[in-house]
Amino acid sequence: MSSGFGTFTEEHEAFRKTVRAFIEREVKPFVPAWEEAEEFPRELYFKAAALGLFGLRYEEAYGGTNAGFLYEAVATEELSKCGSGGVAAGLGAQMTIGTGPIHSFGSDAQKRKFLAPAIKGEKIGAFAVTEPNAGSDVAGLRTNARRDGDHYVLNGAKTYITSGVRADYVIAAVKTDTAKGHKGLSMIIVEKGTPGFSVAKKLKKLGWRASDTAELVFEDCRVPKENLLGPEGNGFAQIMGNFQWERLSLALGAIGAADDILANVTAYVRERQAFGQAVAKFQVVKHRLADMATELEAARQLTYHALRLHVAGEWALGQTAMAKKLATEMCCKLADQSLQLHGGAGYMMEFDIQRHWRDARLGPIGGGTSEIMNEIIAKSLGL
Repeated sequence: MSSGFGTFTEEHEAFRKTVRAFIEREVKPFVPAWEEAEEFPRELYFKAAALGLFGLRYEEAYGGTNAGFLYEAVATEELSKCGSGGVAAGLGAQMTIGTGPIHSFGSDAQKRKFLAPAIKGEKIGAFAVTEPNAGSDVAGLRTNARRDGDHYVLNGAKTYITSGVRADYVIAAVKTDTAKGHKGLSMIIVEKGTPGFSVAKKLKKLGWRASDTAELVFEDCRVPKENLLGPEGNGFAQIMGNFQWERLSLALGAIGAADDILANVTAYVRERQAFGQAVAKFQVVKHRLADMATELEAARQLTYHALRLHVAGEWALGQTAMAKKLATEMCCKLADQSLQLHGGAGYMMEFDIQRHWRDARLGPIGGGTSEIMNEIIAKSLGL
């Protein structure tokens, strides 16, 4: 299938081949072991950094290449074909939510302290918004930060935080003014080892098993005021701005994973025999694969449309929400159908489809549920 007419150039496609070769060499052979261990080695961050994956849209002054969003889109798609949603999520979070807010809203000093080493793979970042009692309802966050002289004192908890266990710093959404609702939200960078900041536990998950996901606790955690990201009270706008690229990245990741799902199941049914002939010869199988390919291409083109709008500098809230919803739900559907076509073999650990099936479940939830996407789409219609 087309990789996106009018979206990617020959240079982007050459970069795609480079990332694909990196994944074939440094990731795929080790996925089963990493999934079993429920983590991948920290060394992989350094290898990805050496390829330039963490600085594709960041300035050269901080170690980036300033290549742009389209190169990061290519990297996101290809990482999602590695056979482990956890590996793709861990490296993808470093590219996007673990560094993006600092790049967009941080001071030069903050960028040099946190962004530059993150681009090199020397520091791992995490983005901490979700709480035990507040996820999609960002205005309902309860973790608070009280100003005390030259410090903020944080109290509260975060959960479902990707890379939260091994993170060297966490960008935390906190209430600096509890009386102002979403207008009282701010973002504060909390470093590992800060007294009062701890990892409560590493969470067990259905999918994304090779990435660490944490529950975090702040108990009278004193953070220097210099770690406030942007102006106080600007956190809600920062979170919403970050959500746009995060949601597009989730859509792109779903496209990449679905590409891999379709390629794998097509190859499998060509080899599988039933009733004395290749399963691929059955009309019902051919038609199902045709439907899967059509749904994938429809989601791909909508996602690329939203990507082009984003690259052009348009806000494109509605189109981004549509792409995220359609692509992630499509990926779940293709994983379901592929599992069925694999038959009993689909449940065996040696087949990638069982991991794809588990990993795809997060897509319609992370970065805002499909229900939240519908709300955004409805608003774009003036409803």
